Amino acid sequence: MNHLAYRRDIDGLRAVAVIAVVLFHFGIPGFAGGFVGVDVFFVISGYLITSIICRERASGHFSFVAFWVRRARRILPALVVMVVACLVVGWFLLVPRDYEELGRSARYQAMFISNVLFARQDGYFDTDSELKPLLHTWSLAVEEQFYILLPLLLALLGRYVKAWRRGLLGIALVSLAVSLWQVQHASAQAFFLLPARAWELLAGSLLAVAPVFDRAVSSVVRHAVATAGIAAVAVAIACYDWQTAFPGMAALLPVLGTVAIIWSGSGQGTWLSRMLGTRPMVAVGLISYSWYLWHWPVHVFAEYAAVDGIAMHENLALMLCSLLLGYLSWRWVETPMRGRRWLAQPRQALLGALLAMVLVGLAGQSLRWSEGVPWRLSTQALGYANASQWHAGQRDCMFEAATAPERLICHFGPRGDEALPPLVWGDSHAAALIPALRVHSEHTGQALDLASSAGCIPVAGLERNALCRQFNAQVRRVIAQAPRRDVVLVARWTLYLYGDEHGDLTYRLPGPDTSAQMADALKREVQALRQGGSRVWLLDEVPLQSANAPYRLSRLAMLERPTQGVGRSLSEHRQRQAFMHALFAELAAGDPQVRILDTTRLFCADGITCVAEAAGHSLYMDDNHLGDDAARFVAPLFAPLLSPAKVTGQGNSH
Repeated sequence: MNHLAYRRDIDGLRAVAVIAVVLFHFGIPGFAGGFVGVDVFFVISGYLITSIICRERASGHFSFVAFWVRRARRILPALVVMVVACLVVGWFLLVPRDYEELGRSARYQAMFISNVLFARQDGYFDTDSELKPLLHTWSLAVEEQFYILLPLLLALLGRYVKAWRRGLLGIALVSLAVSLWQVQHASAQAFFLLPARAWELLAGSLLAVAPVFDRAVSSVVRHAVATAGIAAVAVAIACYDWQTAFPGMAALLPVLGTVAIIWSGSGQGTWLSRMLGTRPMVAVGLISYSWYLWHWPVHVFAEYAAVDGIAMHENLALMLCSLLLGYLSWRWVETPMRGRRWLAQPRQALLGALLAMVLVGLAGQSLRWSEGVPWRLSTQALGYANASQWHAGQRDCMFEAATAPERLICHFGPRGDEALPPLVWGDSHAAALIPALRVHSEHTGQALDLASSAGCIPVAGLERNALCRQFNAQVRRVIAQAPRRDVVLVARWTLYLYGDEHGDLTYRLPGPDTSAQMADALKREVQALRQGGSRVWLLDEVPLQSANAPYRLSRLAMLERPTQGVGRSLSEHRQRQAFMHALFAELAAGDPQVRILDTTRLFCADGITCVAEAAGHSLYMDDNHLGDDAARFVAPLFAPLLSPAKVTGQGNSH
């Protein structure tokens, strides 16, 4: 059989790829684009696998079964061990929702389609991705799908297409076109799915089969190409970051750089191939697969256990821990299976692989069926974890396109013949107040009304879409029909000013000066309400927490760490709210019938921390929306609405 000659420099290139990925994931400065290490792996895989298939086909020894058995021996044993270890660690560490999602990820990976699952969820760079121990298996799924399809593709092209290399090039160009389109219109699919990634693997395949590269080339040219190739990869690693539209056009840099490195290292070799072929680089390259498998779960579970973040020296220790686990996996799992010391016969290997995948899939599905095995948790930890969902009908009162006009307003408390009750009007933060409004009505006997629509700021001219304009217009018509009532304006005000703290600008007002837009529009809105005879209440934004409160609290409880006093510092809250506080103060100072409901005094009573929990309950359902258990804590906020002060008609205008 015509075997492919071993190249030490390619193992060294694997070391470059895995080091870039690991340093990126552990947040080491200078490696913000380290995720392109995966693209380097793709090109290497395409080159080696295609070279092996073509040589075996040329010698008449190629077998589909033998090829897939070798791939199974290479990939599955270490992968199965890692997944099982994650399921075991998750039992002791993960809250039910995350444990259930881990099981779901394991089931999809058992079917070689975890990339499909992650494409439907959060993006690779989203905050929630930091809590997915198997997120990194998306790239393995892409390679597994490629390994299944490539031999079939080469066989079909070789049989039915005379210029089969051009056919392979055409498929690669189509995949590149898909990537270029999807990165602009469906970024998650572009990042995770094979159609937009196949061209990277096929770039290696084309290098393996292109006859032009067999010709003699001068040493000067090879050195120049090697230098350009490693420079391209280095630039991508150093200069790309999570904001880079990727893969698409940006992926050409690391992909073509890798092609250049592999090509230049053949034959006489270059300075780069000699450096990549040194013993330390080759040693890291040999364990690169296992290190890649273990580094991400180590990082995720450490983040879970640390809760409050990980220091740089701890990060370095965790990287070394993952490297040790990678070595042990390579030494005791990868090597014995690849050397056929276990399950030596192809049939045994295939049956063993199938059985392992079935068992992993069933284990994952059982976690889905059991909803993450919630009885693992203490009563307190489970209570915190359950706070991550609304159960008090908050979504029932959110206006949508199909909402009937008579359901625009939700009513709480007894209806009487007296003046109309106060109206709470706003976005999803208004809906989050429903449990507190119910408690307030029950304790005081006072009726309250509410109108809310997610992502819709209750200010004319600032609406982000037609639905919000429709919602606000309908609420204004209701107010105009009976104008002399209290109106409470509620919103996550800073979301529209700055976007969220994770960089999502979806709800941010357009244009460069959002502060001026907010000030002008809110002043006009308040003036219009006052001229209609309404008394206006401005609800100060609920303090934004620095992390998902139920998750953080439940994880602390699972680790038997104290939860009292957990929250965000008052100084950080004031810094983010400074403009809105000043604007509210200006509006209230100019008119006694414009009042402020101050959440800061309630949540930040000690003058140090804006708390996320009280009396053993989470006050939030995420990092910004109040949860069900906040009802009694927040209800006193509405006591000023019982003030005997009367609405005085026109009032002052601004």
